[in-house]
Amino acid sequence: MSTRRLFLKRSAVTGGALLLPQLTSADHHKKSKPLFDLSLAEWSLHRTLRSKKMTNLDFPRVTKEKFGITAVEYVNQFFKDKATDQKYLTELKTRCDDLGVSSLLIMIDGEGHLGEAEGSRRQKVIDNHKKWVEAAKFLGCHSIRVNAHGVGKSDEEKAANTTKGLRELSEFGQTHGINVIVENHGGLSSNGKWLSKVLKDVGLPNCGSLPDFGNFGGYDRYVGIKELMPFAKGVSAKSHNFDAKGNETKTDYVKALQLVLDAGYRGHVGIEYEGRKISEEEGILATKKLLLTVRDQLAKDYN
Repeated sequence: MSTRRLFLKRSAVTGGALLLPQLTSADHHKKSKPLFDLSLAEWSLHRTLRSKKMTNLDFPRVTKEKFGITAVEYVNQFFKDKATDQKYLTELKTRCDDLGVSSLLIMIDGEGHLGEAEGSRRQKVIDNHKKWVEAAKFLGCHSIRVNAHGVGKSDEEKAANTTKGLRELSEFGQTHGINVIVENHGGLSSNGKWLSKVLKDVGLPNCGSLPDFGNFGGYDRYVGIKELMPFAKGVSAKSHNFDAKGNETKTDYVKALQLVLDAGYRGHVGIEYEGRKISEEEGILATKKLLLTVRDQLAKDYN
């Protein structure tokens, strides 16, 4: 019996030892998950799209095959008459599903100012956006991006009107499980303090921000990113030009992404190339390379 007990004891110890590498491997896999994933904003290809060399329906395939990215951010300008076209939206969704590409959001332009001062005009703008909420839901997106500059005699009045418009559209978005997110995109929306107060005043969990590394005008971009990150449902990595080392010349990507990660954000970071010195394809790839380099650099600090 003593020999048998000794054998069982040794077996248990050995078995435990064999389990340890498996646990370590699982822990390592958990830690090695990327800090963020990449997506591609369709605006990065706006010249190609406008030249008719590709269409919005081609966008998911081009994103995956040319750039190795499997998440897309649409711009409604490139299918503006298709928001309620079920046949078209079904084709787009089918292409994404077949490719294994995720649709994240639709950037909405040209539908008016949600911060209109006059009630009936503001309601018309809200109604203009509803079809895009429904299209986003159908495509499997989590958000629509809207513009919110505000109309009024003072910054406070503009904020109040914008808050009303955003709140009503966000309430509609809630019924569809869609976020309504605001980008710093000119006017008062490029003032991080103003926009963050508006989002706070809306007070709905599905009304958030899409901080863009650029688009802050004369406002300090790093202050602005920090102010908007608590509300972020997405992040837009704007790029224009690169130096000899591959760094973006206007934005310190390390500093910007540290602000993103410090806020606890771990979602997609969208590539949005707007430069002209190199081609759209080269600019997208340069931005991707920079994002991956910085992600690897920061991994030791945030994992």
